[in-house]
Amino acid sequence: MDYGIAIPSYIDAWREVKAAEEAGFSHAWFYDSQLIYSDVYATMALAAQNTSRIRLGTLVAIPSNRIAPVTASAIATINKLAPGRVILAIGTGYTGRNTMGLPAISVNRLKEYTRQVQGLLSGEDVLFREGERERWIRLVHPDHESFINIKDPIPVYLAANGPRALQAVGELADGWVTTFRSRRSLEPNFAKIANAAEQAGRGPVKPYTVALTSGCVLREGESLTSDRVVAQLGPSILVGMHAQWEAVYGPGADLGAQPDADLAAAYNTYIQEYAETSGTPSDRLYLDVHRGHMVFLKPGEERFATESALARTLTGSGPEIIGQLEVMEAAGIDNVVVSVPNAQGARDFIQDFSREVIAKRG
Repeated sequence: MDYGIAIPSYIDAWREVKAAEEAGFSHAWFYDSQLIYSDVYATMALAAQNTSRIRLGTLVAIPSNRIAPVTASAIATINKLAPGRVILAIGTGYTGRNTMGLPAISVNRLKEYTRQVQGLLSGEDVLFREGERERWIRLVHPDHESFINIKDPIPVYLAANGPRALQAVGELADGWVTTFRSRRSLEPNFAKIANAAEQAGRGPVKPYTVALTSGCVLREGESLTSDRVVAQLGPSILVGMHAQWEAVYGPGADLGAQPDADLAAAYNTYIQEYAETSGTPSDRLYLDVHRGHMVFLKPGEERFATESALARTLTGSGPEIIGQLEVMEAAGIDNVVVSVPNAQGARDFIQDFSREVIAKRG
């Protein structure tokens, strides 16, 4: 099994990525949410420049954020800095769109975009559409040493949970990004992907599978509700609460979540109170909802990081985490990716996970 960290892109993240490389992590993944983090490709460029082995990927790039040729050029530029160490993972969008009050894009749009980017990265001419215009485009200088690198292949992964997106993974992708809980079987998902791949003439091959989670290695005397643990896990757990709020009260977001009316109402009461202190107008509450997203808890948000939610993360002593990883590996996970909230949280996790898990499990 490969081990990765997922970073809310901040410009100095290269320091933690370098530490992760030295500690035995195989991958570092970077979130693409343009209104709340540093630019993902600027962050990745510095990480590429300051490392030599660890693989670097987007988690995930969102088609509406950049037109296909911009994304292809950006990731090929990172591949120039880190030849053969770069992965482009693409998804329909969550935070990067919800912070603008917008829902995820359609799977059809995801597929068209993926095909365009893959074609450009393969050195092909691609038909690009802008409104009613259609034009053929290509990366014009792929052989020029100064600009980009598409000689070393750049795998393209897709993030998917619903049936149509899983079908897109089978049809197009080199890998699959998902979330995982230890009691959930992935076999039906693998079957959908394999069937779609076979129908597309690719053969029923299981994709390289990346599972995003949150986690913390408990230190002596710590419990799930210790302050350090809640600070480490809470920002990731609150993403689920944000999704509940978006499903019921958000301005058009469709995250595919089954809303819990009571939870959504409780969080709505909280965010209304928070907006009174922040001064955010009532038609822009979603901006306050995503403040701190994956990075920190807003004052009072810790009440929603319940012990039962904390218990569903990759958290425990070293042996307990190893046991959870064995379940994940048996389910077909190739790369477990743990979200870190910030520089201090990243350093803590890298140090503890390397000592208690990687060193003992390999």
